[in-house]
Amino acid sequence: MQRITVLGSTGSIGTSTLDVLARNADAFQIFALVAGRNWRLMATQCAQFLPQYAVMQCPDATKQLENEVTRLGLSTKVLCGQQAASKVASDSSVDTVMAAIVGAAGLLPTLAAVKAGKRVLLANKESLVMSGELFINEVKRSGATLLPIDSEHNAIFQAMPASVQANCYSAELQQHGVNKILLTGSGGPFRTRDLTTFSDISVEQAVAHPNWDMGQKISVDSATMMNKGLEFIEAKWLFNAKPSDIQVVIHPQSIIHSMVQYTDGSVLAQMGNPDMRTPIAHALAFPERIEAGVAPLDFTQMVDFTFNAPDFNRYPNLKLAIDACSEGQYATTTINAANEISVAAFLDKKIGFLDIYRINQAVLNRIAQTHQNIQINDLDVILQLDSEARSVASQMVAESC
Repeated sequence: MQRITVLGSTGSIGTSTLDVLARNADAFQIFALVAGRNWRLMATQCAQFLPQYAVMQCPDATKQLENEVTRLGLSTKVLCGQQAASKVASDSSVDTVMAAIVGAAGLLPTLAAVKAGKRVLLANKESLVMSGELFINEVKRSGATLLPIDSEHNAIFQAMPASVQANCYSAELQQHGVNKILLTGSGGPFRTRDLTTFSDISVEQAVAHPNWDMGQKISVDSATMMNKGLEFIEAKWLFNAKPSDIQVVIHPQSIIHSMVQYTDGSVLAQMGNPDMRTPIAHALAFPERIEAGVAPLDFTQMVDFTFNAPDFNRYPNLKLAIDACSEGQYATTTINAANEISVAAFLDKKIGFLDIYRINQAVLNRIAQTHQNIQINDLDVILQLDSEARSVASQMVAESC
């Protein structure tokens, strides 16, 4: 019986995780649930799964949840704040942590789980984008197990040889016959849209992903393909790869979730319906397999598979992230912070769709003037850089309004 803490239980990955856990209740027990503001859904989850702890990041939501838990007569203890989230992620009673808090807010509790040597199911790509070297070094030091949840990275992991799976963040890929990581992306909702109309893109259009059911921030990142840029950076750290080892491929059908190319010419692909419960179930049970509730592919109903190279004129944020991966930690930390601010401003309708890239690039250029040659291998330095980049981005948003 694995005891689980779910960081981000009310988000799309968190609810999918709980669905898989409910289907396999004889193998898993919820120790703690962590969320931001959605106390109503958290109360429903507490009533169903009876965790020992429920943690909310918002004080007002915490008070509301406490009242509801008392009304329902539940024994769940309600806590508040990031320190509490880190505590339930690193508690000695916990075996596995699903790290699914979106954005930089997920870094500290995820890192706490790593330092405690937990089995960490990583859906928070920002942990590696913000602090890749530091994060992976902590994984190696503590003996934690890191399993990828992003559909693309989970697909890459599944297509790797067993010798790489056993030590994917340290293995030398070429020594195991791996020639290239092929990172697929759907191209988002604007793959064929006239470029001259991009300034007219609305929030409602940007969050309407053609294949995946995701949260608003991730959906916008898919529309700009910044999500693929962040995944590019994440793949570098997860698989001990060089930027030249990774190639982004547009695959609109989202059936092949990613591929691994070998030196003998073979290409292994992981395929499945676009449903996050598949990689979640894989990581929860690895190396075994469990029921995920996902329908199998029906190959007789597939019309075609198409692939093409990304157009950086259409997806400048993707190019910005790939270049940042080669530039170094200061650059990847900066673009992640700037992007969180610019996307939030777009969702609040303070800036336009094209302003997301404009602000991300401008913030990186500003930060590069002072941080380009600074060694960033300390968490406090990373958090300070993140804060500075957010401040610069917020200022640029205010000037745009």
